[in-house]
Amino acid sequence: MQIIKGNIHKDQRGIVRFVNDFHFENVKRFYAITHPDTDTIRAWQGHKLETKYFFVSKGSFIINSIAIDNWESPSKDLKINAYTLIDTQSEILTIPPGRVNGFKALEADSTLIVFSDMLLEDSKMDDIRFPLDLWKFVTRSNSELNTV
Repeated sequence: MQIIKGNIHKDQRGIVRFVNDFHFENVKRFYAITHPDTDTIRAWQGHKLETKYFFVSKGSFIINSIAIDNWESPSKDLKINAYTLIDTQSEILTIPPGRVNGFKALEADSTLIVFSDMLLEDSKMDDIRFPLDLWKFVTRSNSELNTV
């Protein structure tokens, strides 16, 4: 996992959030997910080939990611990396192929924008899901991530 840091400019005209070091050359699509509450956990979905990029446009989310050791029968004791993204910071979290992820809003009505390097048809063929209770969802950040 990697964090691409951006910045925020604020003046009398408003606020501009930007991540100038994020380049869209590999992005094929994007979508937004809004969680109406802080109880819902969306986990565990992963991809062997697809890279995902997460950006919070409103509120905050805790995002978990796990590197999978065996896609047919993954270990139950794999390390869970967790990172918090909030709308008062401009950061994009990169989750590379070979991982599953899950996320949960930390504030009601939070919105997460997800960018993908695959078209939907290709992503569906690479989509692998595991039961929510296979790993314990981490609710506090715990990882040291590289930043760009």
